[in-house]
Amino acid sequence: MLVFWKHSLVYLATPKTGTTAIHAALDPHADAVFRNPPGLKHSHLYRFETFVRPLLDRVEPRAWETVAVMREPASWIASWYRYRQRDELSGHRNSTRDIPYARFIEEYLSDAPPPRSNVGSQHFFMDLKGEVGITHLFAYEALHLLTEFFEERLGVPVRLKRQNGSPPAQTPLPLELEDRLRAHLERDYAIHDALRTAGGRLMLGPAEAGAEEE
Repeated sequence: MLVFWKHSLVYLATPKTGTTAIHAALDPHADAVFRNPPGLKHSHLYRFETFVRPLLDRVEPRAWETVAVMREPASWIASWYRYRQRDELSGHRNSTRDIPYARFIEEYLSDAPPPRSNVGSQHFFMDLKGEVGITHLFAYEALHLLTEFFEERLGVPVRLKRQNGSPPAQTPLPLELEDRLRAHLERDYAIHDALRTAGGRLMLGPAEAGAEEE
């Protein structure tokens, strides 16, 4: 999570959407940077509104705009599987090295996923009171729109360099399992389909009244 105080902007780092590269590019221009632990770096909207925003508002109440990235839902799940195949996770309860992708998905779709397949969903990350509460949502498949947005708002060049990539892995699924996964991710697909239809950028909520740059 990155806070840009002068611009009333907060970047919320949805996991598996290029966050390491985005953090590296934007860190020098942020006024507050949350890198660790991962649960704080990847704070979702509810956590920001409940815990971080009140702290900021104690200094000076202001209208905040939130920014996040969303990835094609099935690709997002597959990225978790590949990421958890890393050598350094070997033997850890989160490792997926010794299971096929179909089993990972079966576990993910179960009522009680084990730690290695308990990765949640993107819509939960951006949910506030049952609605998508992110102000500016960008498609992972069109990250150039995100960099253009920050270049315009911050007035600085923004260049992303690939970092923290996942190892390659095969992720085939039987058609029946693909259908079950898509049904499970129905809400994520509804958001991502709207994002794709909009050309890769959505303003899901108007910037709050009174937001201004200094």
